[in-house]
Amino acid sequence: MTHNHGPQKPSGVLLDHARVIERYCNGLPVLDLACGGGRNGVYLARLGMKVVFADILSDKLISLHGSVRDLLSRVLICRVDMEKDGLGVFRPGSFGAILVFRYLHRPLMPFIKDLLAPGGILVYETFTVDQAKFGKPTNPDFLLKPGELDGWFGSWEVLHRFEGIQGNPQKAIANIVCRKPFQHIF
Repeated sequence: MTHNHGPQKPSGVLLDHARVIERYCNGLPVLDLACGGGRNGVYLARLGMKVVFADILSDKLISLHGSVRDLLSRVLICRVDMEKDGLGVFRPGSFGAILVFRYLHRPLMPFIKDLLAPGGILVYETFTVDQAKFGKPTNPDFLLKPGELDGWFGSWEVLHRFEGIQGNPQKAIANIVCRKPFQHIF
């Protein structure tokens, strides 16, 4: 059953994999990275998961605080300048899932990998270079190259992947849902 909590409903790929996230979080919080208005993390918080919202935009975070007032025992809202400071404010392995939607800053990829606990779930979706044909964004620094998400995370257990054109209006996106492998130390 799909719930619409707020002005925008959660991403389709998140709706399709919410129960997988819930299953593999093992009680650890979800990080909604570059959360904006928080539509995806709010959905998971309303399902009962703990969610940490991180973004640089204070006005978005203030608005988000108002929309999750009834969930304050399950949410933490953090103002973080990821492009300046990275994600060093968070402890490695401290998240059971990480959500990244419509955001790309390549230097953060190693941080994202480190922050996710072994066995945790990553849901990443953003625009590809083909998006320039359909409208914004058009800056190639913020658009995935062909196969780039697979290059970063394809060696993990991939539960879902898509790269192409979808939607109405059309948009060029890539997404991946994958599970971080367990590292065995002998």
